[in-house]
Amino acid sequence: MISVTRRGAARLTAVVLASGTAVTGAIAAGVPAAADEAPQNAGGVSASLGRITAGSEAVVRDARKTGSVQAGLFEMKVDGGGTLQTYCVDIRTNTVEGARYKETGWSESSLHGNKDAGRIRWILQHSYPQVNDLAALAKDAGSGPLDANTAAAGTQVAIWRYSDHVKVDAKNPAAQKLADYLHKSAEDVAEPKASLTLSPPAVSGKSGQKLGPVTVRTNAGSVSVALAGDAAGKGVKIVDKAGKPVTTTGNGGRLFFDVPSGAADGTISLKATAATKVPVGRAFIGDHTKTQTQILAGSSESTVSATATANWAKKGAIPALSARKSCAKGGVEITADNKGDQAFTFELEGRKHTVKPGGSETTLVKVAEDQAYKFTIKGPNGFSKTFAGILDCETAQNTRVTRIGTHGAPGAAAPSPRPSRTPAGSTGGSHGSTGSGTTAGDLASTGGSTATPKIAGVAIVLVVVGSGAVYLLRRNKTAGQ
Repeated sequence: MISVTRRGAARLTAVVLASGTAVTGAIAAGVPAAADEAPQNAGGVSASLGRITAGSEAVVRDARKTGSVQAGLFEMKVDGGGTLQTYCVDIRTNTVEGARYKETGWSESSLHGNKDAGRIRWILQHSYPQVNDLAALAKDAGSGPLDANTAAAGTQVAIWRYSDHVKVDAKNPAAQKLADYLHKSAEDVAEPKASLTLSPPAVSGKSGQKLGPVTVRTNAGSVSVALAGDAAGKGVKIVDKAGKPVTTTGNGGRLFFDVPSGAADGTISLKATAATKVPVGRAFIGDHTKTQTQILAGSSESTVSATATANWAKKGAIPALSARKSCAKGGVEITADNKGDQAFTFELEGRKHTVKPGGSETTLVKVAEDQAYKFTIKGPNGFSKTFAGILDCETAQNTRVTRIGTHGAPGAAAPSPRPSRTPAGSTGGSHGSTGSGTTAGDLASTGGSTATPKIAGVAIVLVVVGSGAVYLLRRNKTAGQ
């Protein structure tokens, strides 16, 4: 059995958000994205979490708990090719085995309100693996000899002190001295830019026009662009401002959807792809999965991508819809543009919204922390856009997670080789908890549970049963009056 605490239960709350002329509702953590869902992130890398490749033990201490953790460097495999190296920036949240991650900005992660986020990036730039001359790193830190395990552990400990503001020390003396050096030396540096984005992610207009522009922002030398779906049948082309067809572009490139006059009303997407190294310090959050937030420490040349959509019609309302998470505002911002000659009316959270011709409106949909959401907005001519995800904006500092003892024997210095499943009947853990006789308390496990969807199902059943009980009580009370 897995104990679901208040915060855990909140993650499984079912929510229905009214949207468009119809509602698409249910929300459950861990449910994979449907194929027709619009991308929530601005673009970049998609990757799957792998094993811890280097690290050793650390100890977290505060007024309520003391626990051993594995402090180390994760590896991720990039969709389409490439590998990433990452550290954790949320010590008390479990990792989920094989979890999928999306590159994102700090504003959409637990770093959004962290005044020390820039110092974390400085640590990443000035330690392992960016600095792979460990002898030189040891000399700067005055730590004594370092190897990959102790360098990774010391780096992770220093990061945790700024990401989670916890009292944490490395068990290895050299790793501890490195952590102290990095923590004291860190300076505030700027947030890195995305590896690839398309802005805006949605455009609209009348057929017979060039719809756009969609601007490319990237650190890649060249970006390939192509239409997705049945582009040939619709006669749509990707062109530049002069109307010349485009198949490759670069940073600052401006793309347009050239929709032929008389084309049947419709929607189409373009996909931009490139190969580049992702900038150190980019955040990675779970893609439709609540899992430990990561921060990039190193990247091979990796496949990055972004999409943009176009919607057109001959007349009437012609909407373009996009969404972005706003951790500062505690929800999801939905932007509706209307390039048609009639008003675009839709419902969201039970309220009717009207966007006049040529107008734009942004609406904030409040979403609770760790809550999954999914909603659909519909428009004329079969137009429909679905947005889904999980709002994960805070570190789990106040979450109670019981200890999981699956990551090595007491005193073991080697990290867990991969995120593991939460075993049935287990009691809590911490980024690879190892020490028996300690109280891990709020510490999490690198092996988050794969049973989350089952728990979500149970939670939904309980909600239904509870609703039925309330109905019966009210009915009996009425009958007795």
